Amino acid sequence: SKPFLGFWVQLDCSSSRCRSVAAESGRAALTTLSGFVDGLELDHSGCECLGFTNMTGRFIVLEGIDGCGKSTQIQHLAQWLPSSGLMPSTARLICTREPGGSPLGQSIRELLLHAEADQTPSVTSELLLYAADRAQHVDTVIRPALQRGDWVLSDRFAGSTLAYQGYGRGLDRQLITRLESIATAGLEPDLTMWLMVPVEVSLQRRCGVKQDRIEAEGCAFLQRVADGFASLAEQRSWCRLDAQQSVAQLSGVLEQTILESLR
Repeated sequence: SKPFLGFWVQLDCSSSRCRSVAAESGRAALTTLSGFVDGLELDHSGCECLGFTNMTGRFIVLEGIDGCGKSTQIQHLAQWLPSSGLMPSTARLICTREPGGSPLGQSIRELLLHAEADQTPSVTSELLLYAADRAQHVDTVIRPALQRGDWVLSDRFAGSTLAYQGYGRGLDRQLITRLESIATAGLEPDLTMWLMVPVEVSLQRRCGVKQDRIEAEGCAFLQRVADGFASLAEQRSWCRLDAQQSVAQLSGVLEQTILESLR
């Protein structure tokens, strides 16, 4: 028989943020964005291996049900972070959102939230569209920014899909978690802050505001989503912040949380 050389390739998430790879003893772990590769495709410097990519930027996410104040606080943090003393002078702040954080994602956002009645995606199609949006967002916006040393501030990330499609829609959460792993390639935020408001407060704040397709699902759906966020915050050690306080008070709490977490 002819001799052969084989490599065992896997995504190793030994770091909580998947920013380093530790190969198991006796094994060579070669990780790439596209999966298995021929040995000739690899740069001998190892720069194409995801785990060895040096990402020096920071990734911050705000999560919560509609009406919790995320958009307002994102605007505040966009002004505060560059002057906070946390960011290097050479770093830029990239403010983004899901869905719709990339040019392709903007088209997906329209399909997800504002589709005509005869074009409304099924619940499974909806889930896959969110996964496609996230994969494009990570590959073309978030990861390149972090690799440049920039900071990324996002209105929603993977937690929202579990909350809305997993807990809200009742879809298979293990499947959603697997899709999350594929779409993010192991990338996790440095800090996720959950803005907590009761469902009735959310409804009051959004009274009279035109609703998108997801927002129009009703109170029972929104309560399931809120319960999902509560479970995820516990499971994933998110920072839980009371979003019923005034805008200025919440802004101050967000600033303090970021300073304590990322300084």
